[in-house]
Amino acid sequence: MGAGGIGGYVGARLAELGGEVSFIARGAHLQAMRQSGLRIQSDLGNILLSNVSASDAPADIGPVDLVIFAVKLYDSEKAAATLGPLIGGNTRVVTLQNGIDSVGILRRHIPGDRVIGGATYLSAFIKQPGEVVHAGGLRDILVGGHRDPVIKELQALCDRAIGLELKPVADIDNVLWEKFVTLAAFSGGTSLMRSGIGPILDDPEARIFIEQLRDEGMAIAAAAGHPLAEGFERRVTTRWSAFPPHVKSSMANDLERGKPIEVAWLSGRMHQLGIEFGIATPGHTAVFRALHLYAAGAAA
Repeated sequence: MGAGGIGGYVGARLAELGGEVSFIARGAHLQAMRQSGLRIQSDLGNILLSNVSASDAPADIGPVDLVIFAVKLYDSEKAAATLGPLIGGNTRVVTLQNGIDSVGILRRHIPGDRVIGGATYLSAFIKQPGEVVHAGGLRDILVGGHRDPVIKELQALCDRAIGLELKPVADIDNVLWEKFVTLAAFSGGTSLMRSGIGPILDDPEARIFIEQLRDEGMAIAAAAGHPLAEGFERRVTTRWSAFPPHVKSSMANDLERGKPIEVAWLSGRMHQLGIEFGIATPGHTAVFRALHLYAAGAAA
């Protein structure tokens, strides 16, 4: 559900292996998938799915074993409310979204034991309707439910896939917080500075700013009861450096294209939590306030 960058790429890799995959999409992207299929452009190997099962209505698909929930955060509530027709007796819903709120949103609409948190550092975006570009990043997909039989089946499928490494973990909450801190800094920095990650890390002043965003996030995580494990700064540098230098966050790409952006759930959430915990977040607050003007997209 959500066949954009991450949903389109992961779904295509699973379909490439013979998995029975349906995509829920909308607008021009959906029409292109129906007419011409789904193309994936990737240094790990291109994919063309010429015969794609795609719809904008979950009722067209019916109950499934697994839903990969990858919609943008601003669409989460509306999309979660339409999940009903996909839910069968043993269905699991794995969220691969940004931020720390998606599991809670999903549990307002379906039974909590069906929802499994997940995180990925893959980078992908829609280049044009019907075409997704895999831009790099680490291949890991970290998910909870390490003893769940549906997750074990997904892991077995991913073990055969090019470019996907599924890793079930016992404590997904700390994984989600670590990604939240990492991504909020990456998204805020590349969006506000209008730059790929490479030039930001190479420029001394720009690097100070993105590391300030990282450090503010670390302080918020600790105050929220999720202190990040030792070596976090090194892990963040490894993740950012794994991207080709030109790569920006999905939020930066959406900003350039005039689309709505997730700033309220990333730097805006850091700003909100900073007020709640009494922790100064001048970097994230600046990102949130500067980009709030574009939160609903250029058309708005």
